[in-house]
Amino acid sequence: MLIGFYGVNVLIDPVFSTRVGIGFGLGTIGPKRYVAPALTPHELPRIDLLLISHAHMDHLDIPSLRRLPPSTPTVTARETADLCASAGLKSVTELGWGETARHKTARGEIVIEAFEVKHWGRRWPSNRDRGYNGYILRREGRALLFAGDTGYTAAFAGLKSRGPFDLALMPIGAYNPWIRNHCTPEEAVRMADLAEAKRIAPIHHKTFKLSEEPMDEPLERFEQALRGEPDRIAFRRIGESCCINL
Repeated sequence: MLIGFYGVNVLIDPVFSTRVGIGFGLGTIGPKRYVAPALTPHELPRIDLLLISHAHMDHLDIPSLRRLPPSTPTVTARETADLCASAGLKSVTELGWGETARHKTARGEIVIEAFEVKHWGRRWPSNRDRGYNGYILRREGRALLFAGDTGYTAAFAGLKSRGPFDLALMPIGAYNPWIRNHCTPEEAVRMADLAEAKRIAPIHHKTFKLSEEPMDEPLERFEQALRGEPDRIAFRRIGESCCINL
């Protein structure tokens, strides 16, 4: 995701690689992407902040991070700064649940708050426990919500008092059979509703084959879940953009 937030450009969990997984010299063993990235690294605008949710390879892709300027300010989950450093990033801040980072840019300040989601953080083949975050982004008195990867949790109701949220970025794929760690599209809508988000952007679908449901099913179910409120859907397809009227 690329977010322009009152002139501050935030890049979230960027993956430009054709495959994600374990690199072995001449190539990478892992899932191949179905849809090309909307932008190449050379087409990106100036990135004021890089935001990483957790260490899984389809979110923290070291070859992709190596294609960003080493000086890019980065906020990531606890116990993941070493992975960012291995990609050459030199300005890395780890956040645990309930912690906040304030980042000053040439266009002003942006505040990042980490919150707990229902997921896990180990990065194969290591057994090291690593963090996994959702984030609230604040700027100019407005707030956005990025859920990262998460199974269903009623804890999103506790975020309501930290809003209102103009937009919630919610994962909708990879739930069959990984329902304990990835929500269904209907559950994604329910959690966004618990947080009282005004609009919802569906993410984490139709890019890598990570589960057994058909590739088109998550978006179809997401649209059906919001059939009575279609205007709340920020966009539908990878590469599309939306403008939130603040």
